[in-house]
Parts: sequence; C-alpha cells; structure tokens
Amino acid sequence: MSSTEAAYNAEELQGRHFLTLADFSQDELTSLLAFAKDLKQWQKQGKPYRPLVGKTLGMIFAKSSTRTRVSFEVGMFQLGGHALFLGKNDIQLGRGETIPDTARVLSRYVDGIMIRTYAHTDVVELARYASVPVINGLTDAFHPCQVLADLLTLKEHFGQLKGLKLAYVGDGNNMAHSLLLGAAKMGIHVAVATPSGYEPDGDIVRDSEQAARENGSRVTVTHDPHEAVKGADAVYTDVWASMGQEAEASERRKAFQGYQVNGELMAEAKDGAIFLHCLPAHRGEEVTADVIDGPQSVVVNQAENRLHVQKAILASLL
Repeated sequence: MSSTEAAYNAEELQGRHFLTLADFSQDELTSLLAFAKDLKQWQKQGKPYRPLVGKTLGMIFAKSSTRTRVSFEVGMFQLGGHALFLGKNDIQLGRGETIPDTARVLSRYVDGIMIRTYAHTDVVELARYASVPVINGLTDAFHPCQVLADLLTLKEHFGQLKGLKLAYVGDGNNMAHSLLLGAAKMGIHVAVATPSGYEPDGDIVRDSEQAARENGSRVTVTHDPHEAVKGADAVYTDVWASMGQEAEASERRKAFQGYQVNGELMAEAKDGAIFLHCLPAHRGEEVTADVIDGPQSVVVNQAENRLHVQKAILASLL
C-alpha cells in the first residue's frame, strides 16, 4: 500500500469514534497501521505533516499516565494542533457534572476528545452525547491505542502479521481483551494464559474467536502459561495489579505465582521471539529484569509507536 493510498483510506474514518478495535474492520486497521508507518518515516526524515492546524484535542484524565499523555500531546503538536490537559480536578466532571453535559459542552469547544478513565460505559456514554470524535485512551475493559502500537511493532519486526503467534501471560484485563480482538482481526494466532478466576471476559473471547475464524487464525485461552508460550513469535505481559486494584496487590501476587515471564518461559517460544510489555513494568513480578532489559525486548520501540499510531488516529478522525 502506497503512502497516498494509506492516507486516503484512513481519511474515510473522519468523524468516527475510536472506542474499541471491535468497531473496525481488518482493512481499516491495516490502513491505520500503514498511515502510522508513513507518519513515522516522515518524522524521521524531517518532513512536516500538519493537517490539524487550528484543531484542539481535549484530553480527560481520570487515570494518570506517562505514555498516553505525552504521546497524544506531542502528536497533536506535531500535526499542527493543540492538546488541552483536563485532569479529574480540573473540570466539573470530577464534581458531579453529568457525562452528557460534559460531552455536549466540550463538543462546542474542541475538535476531539481523548479520555483515559475507569468504566468503559463512561466512554461509551461520552461518545453517545459528543458531536466530535471520542478516543478511548484506556478503560478497565479496553486499551485499543496500545494494541494498535503493538501491531505496528510486530509488523515492523516480522514484516507481516498474518500467521504470527502472540502469547499473552497474566491478568485477563483490558490488555488481554484488546490483544484478543486486535490479533484475531489481523489473522494472528493469540493464546492467553491466566490463573483461574482471572480469565478474560467471555463475550470478548467469543467475539475474538469469531474474528479469528473469519481471518484464518485461532484463539486459545488456557491456565497453562507454557502451553500459551510454546512456539510463540511474541510474548506479552502486563502488571498483575492495574491502577485501581492496589488493594488486591498482595492477593494477586499469590494468584499469579507461576505466571512470571522469565528466561525459562521465553525459551519455550520460537527462536527469535520478542518480548512486549505495555509499561509501566514491575521487574521481579510479572517479568524478570533479564527479559525486559535483554535483547529480546522491544518495549521501548513499542512505547515509541504509541506516538505514531495516535498521530494516525488523530489525523484520520479529526
């Protein structure tokens, strides 16, 4: 796909929301990835691309962030626009103003809204009442921007996506959900290994299985991390206790014993397998330092790609 084709196809997404990868076809995701690749190349070459001059993105943060805030803010600047940080104590949403009122008012001020929060239903409601595109920067159910960056990282490293095997070891959380959907839509075999009681949502698994059947791949959900990792091209993990689960941290550390990604587990993956993590990471818990800081780790490339895929999303939707 040429640069012109990628940009043209991505522009067909103008005005849409970006809430979950389930809302997008394989062709649409492929266009966004191609567009992100072009944007990354243009930035490295020093070629300016500023389609969002005069545009403003309102960024609502109920959860703190490093990569989400910096990548969206820098991305809007590089595209010629402006990003406005709205912390939970900066707007009336944090003092009881309704989501519909917030959506309607912000839509009169800004050209798009990015929100990073807890309940996915809040993002859905915000999108329902907003007249500008709403982007899901993270909820407890989904993390679509992160997984688009993960797909770009896999494409860069392996040259293609279809037929790869991705193993995810850990909590059946928002990362597991979005990886299941994104991998299945792109023809990637995906295996998720969790302790009993921490499996991904059953409806999301069924949706992913349907997408996998349509795209010639398969979905596996197991309690055996060795089964999941065996023959994998990429191994992925996340923290055992996410933001908002701090009170469960001790209980979760006990439940997740045996689910650490270490050298022994990585040895069961294919030769040349890579390691991914959405960050931040807790070395010595979900992953050992020798893995995340070793030659198989691509976590810094993965984090950089958040900038490029989010620029593709912003330039397409806004």
